[in-house]
Amino acid sequence: MTKKSPPIAARHVIWFGWKLVIILSVALCVVALLKLHSQSDLSSSPSIIRVRSRRPSRDIIFSGPPKIAFLFLVRRSLPLDFLWGSFFENADAGSFSIYIHSAPGFVFDDSNTKSHFFYGRQLRNSIQVAWGESSMIQAERLLLGEALEDPANQRFVLLSDSCVPLYNFSYIYNYLMASPRSFVDSFLDAKEGRYNPKMSPKIPKNKWRKGSQWIALVRDHAEVIVDDEIIFPVFKKLCKRRPLLDASKGKMNAKLQKQHNCIPDEHYVQTLLAMSGLEGELERRTVTYTSWNLSATKMETKGWHPTTFTYANSGPEKIKEIKSINHVYYETEYRTEWCRSNSTSVPCFLFARKFSQGAAMRLLGEGVVSRFSASALLDPPP
Repeated sequence: MTKKSPPIAARHVIWFGWKLVIILSVALCVVALLKLHSQSDLSSSPSIIRVRSRRPSRDIIFSGPPKIAFLFLVRRSLPLDFLWGSFFENADAGSFSIYIHSAPGFVFDDSNTKSHFFYGRQLRNSIQVAWGESSMIQAERLLLGEALEDPANQRFVLLSDSCVPLYNFSYIYNYLMASPRSFVDSFLDAKEGRYNPKMSPKIPKNKWRKGSQWIALVRDHAEVIVDDEIIFPVFKKLCKRRPLLDASKGKMNAKLQKQHNCIPDEHYVQTLLAMSGLEGELERRTVTYTSWNLSATKMETKGWHPTTFTYANSGPEKIKEIKSINHVYYETEYRTEWCRSNSTSVPCFLFARKFSQGAAMRLLGEGVVSRFSASALLDPPP
């Protein structure tokens, strides 16, 4: 018996039904993909960075005086330990903590440091650090992470192995504790060559900031840096140091010099805090003074390099000059940052770099570290 074909109208209805099912299925897939993509974009939104939940140990309420965590980022040893030892001798032991990021495996003891304050204060999980690479900011994050384990640490100061204090401990303690803000040198980086367009959209160009590596943070901001899981990976992947000119590479130098010369330690903290909506909680300046000179070598183009203070050029008049600075001008933003702590006019700088051993010996011999009173912070602003 021959099977009859369905009428033409019925076949059209069936075919139309199948087309409608296929179209609806595709539309649902597209909607699902768009929703997933929007959620992904939200989690990495460039306006406000989300951070993972804090570890419970950081939320313990502490009792007693708040402490300053002094975070030393050093190559190996601390050549100015004798000066810092004198500085800490005049401090209440319950008012500070010391953490050192040194070369992996280096242990501070009586064989390599003149001050007992540094014995065993090195991180056990330190990494090998290279200037101009992401390892520098990773070392900073390690220091902050270790210091955050002590709930009493409420201020965090990053220092190099060539930094010196310009005042005694009580002055510096009162200065930092009096301000509810972090001190982070941060300004718009208008020059081309450091921002990598591939960082967008996670790091938009209008949030790209530059500033001094040497920061002083309140606890909340230190936690933002340690908890960051979005911006640091971008820096690690795309923020590279441009190689130096190498005569043996000939024409290849031109290609190498087109790479973005990022210098992560001058951009990471500033950009992260800007993207986290925290610039309004900052004193956008550093409390560590650096003298810059324009210089050049055979292997690199002209650039600003920090001056090293020696015994000869670190006399009382120079130190007095540094202490008299009360504002910083930022050309890219046409902004003058007047130096204040808790609305009180104060000197801009508490520390200075880069000081040789001879310069540090002169500071100690002339009593620069111990001749100043914290009562100056109580004076009304001029």
